[in-house]
Amino acid sequence: MKARETNLLNLLKNTPQFIIPIYQRTYSWTEKQCEQLWNDIIDAGSDEKILSHFIGSIVYIESDLQQISSQSSYLIIDGQQRLTTCVLLLEALSRHLNNNEPLDGFSSKKIRNYYLLNPLEDNDMAFKLILTQLDKETLLTLLEQKPLPKDCSINIANNFSFFDKKIKSLDGNLKAVCKGLSKLVIVDVALDRRQDNPQLIFESMNSTGKALSQADLIRNYILMDLDQKKQKYSYEQYWHPMETAFGQENYNNYFDSFMRHYLTMKTGKIPKIDDVYEEFKIYARKKKFASVTNELLLEDIKLFSDYYCAMALGREENKDLSLSFRNLRELKVDVVYPFLLELYDDYKSKILSYEDFLESLRLIESYLFRRSVCGLAANFLNKAFASFGKSLKKHKYLESIKAHLLQLTSQQRFPTDAEFKECFSTRDLYKFRNKNYWLRRLENFGRKECIFDEEYSIEHIMPQNKNLSIQWQKDLGPDWQVIQELWLHNAGNLTLTAYNSEFSDRPFLEKREMEGGFRHSPLWLNQGLGQVEVWNENEIKKRGKRLAERAATLWPYPFLKEDILKTYQKKNAAYSLDDFNSLTEGSFTRSLFDQLRKEILLIDPRVKEKICKIYIAYKAKTNFVDIEADSKKLRLCLNMKFEDLIDPKNMARDVTHIGHHGNGDVEILYNSPSELDDVMKLIRQSFERNS
Repeated sequence: MKARETNLLNLLKNTPQFIIPIYQRTYSWTEKQCEQLWNDIIDAGSDEKILSHFIGSIVYIESDLQQISSQSSYLIIDGQQRLTTCVLLLEALSRHLNNNEPLDGFSSKKIRNYYLLNPLEDNDMAFKLILTQLDKETLLTLLEQKPLPKDCSINIANNFSFFDKKIKSLDGNLKAVCKGLSKLVIVDVALDRRQDNPQLIFESMNSTGKALSQADLIRNYILMDLDQKKQKYSYEQYWHPMETAFGQENYNNYFDSFMRHYLTMKTGKIPKIDDVYEEFKIYARKKKFASVTNELLLEDIKLFSDYYCAMALGREENKDLSLSFRNLRELKVDVVYPFLLELYDDYKSKILSYEDFLESLRLIESYLFRRSVCGLAANFLNKAFASFGKSLKKHKYLESIKAHLLQLTSQQRFPTDAEFKECFSTRDLYKFRNKNYWLRRLENFGRKECIFDEEYSIEHIMPQNKNLSIQWQKDLGPDWQVIQELWLHNAGNLTLTAYNSEFSDRPFLEKREMEGGFRHSPLWLNQGLGQVEVWNENEIKKRGKRLAERAATLWPYPFLKEDILKTYQKKNAAYSLDDFNSLTEGSFTRSLFDQLRKEILLIDPRVKEKICKIYIAYKAKTNFVDIEADSKKLRLCLNMKFEDLIDPKNMARDVTHIGHHGNGDVEILYNSPSELDDVMKLIRQSFERNS
């Protein structure tokens, strides 16, 4: 490696050509970064005391360590964002200078022939900077001063327009811009491929611009070590089609999330979004050890990215599947995608039939929506869906999905019809994260001619205005304020209409009889309102229950015959809690145990309970805590080394060399409910060690 400080314009002038390799990310600076660079340039150009302004490094690969002198091209490893942005600024400036030269070396002709073009060369060699794919075509069109292509690079076009407007606003006073550009300094870092590791250097770069995404790092990791021919083939065959499928904006916004879901599906572990690249390297090395080439890995990523685009970005061509995916997207529960990716792959592989795939999607939608309506916590869902696939019997695919959902308990449960209907008819559903979703679904259920959200808005039959009219107060009765507060956002008081502004706060009978009113509405949601004479608390409750009945059918509870469900239930050994004399119902120790048991099972959906002869075991991959019951206390054995336990309150003792039941070297005596939180902190440490 050779590094030196140099003037940016001198580097451009003395370098025949910089090329952005195909494995690099596309140009991603936005107006925010351009604004900062522009302000820095104007400040430097306007202040004689500022002799230079440092903007970062330009790192590139050259064939040897000699100073740049040949006509060869140089591959950019880091610095393409600032270099491309400066080229856009120079092109915009050249168009405003014409034959003027406010500063020596800054005429239109000199800027173009010194810093932007190689006037004696042809084809691509005629340009100082060559970008990748769509960016390349857009930049070269700008430098040739031709009209932009229809499908142009958004960031290239927008940022050039930004600089063009900034320069135009100076009204010909361009000396400060020219001076500021002449003061730009970078660190010129030349690498030797024979001695330096470009990937490690690339990873370690701390860009002063826009941070690299996890997808950028993954792409570079896969492609950088290939020779140029394989790089080109792999990029054009696999990676570029993914970029195109996502689209420019969606690629930046969603590809990192896709890679996280992909890794979760493949490994069963959920990486943090900022750790996706590191987890991918571990996964890729394991695959390489199993003789999976980079090309096969890329092919697999490409395959699953197509599935993701179909589901998450609305690219599915099948009408019914597309609608199911839309419904799931509107619930905004992204943690389902690892499981959905597996389902989609099995559907495409004909392991899962089309009909069963569709019903599986509807069951998942029902599970998510029912839980949301019933106010059940969503924080466990990521781990639940990450491991969902492990519970499936793929020769009985749909049946095993139903069985798994039916066996979920406690906070993980699938709410029953009774629980769901009660919550649906009594809770505030106006503040639901996507209230149009459930109203649209109710309206379109069982109909071939479906309505679209854009055509209708939500109407409160009883108005939201706290200053209700005299007629509304009369209809609701003397407790009208209490009734309005309790039932305003209830399902029974909400509907859809295209006449929201006309309805306003009118009395109910006017809303019913006016043109487009409830009596004449073609919507299912408004059926029956034309026969109601007074809209009051009783009518809201009645309508809420009617909607709840329809909702329970629309978002169904899974059904399996009892004898089939039993075949999926994992039986414990021939012991039960009744075999423990110290755990009789109503005893103090049983109360302690029930409280502790509940907390342990809530740690993670993978936690399983096994009742043994002497103790009750809880395991993830292996046992992490075993519980023995005495008459006045519980004896807990943690499956870990005593010296590894963090125990600030000294609750545990070392039983490494003491005879004991259970697994591990740590014993805790638990005899008071007040100790529950502290005991659980110790148990969780053992869980982390054993999961």
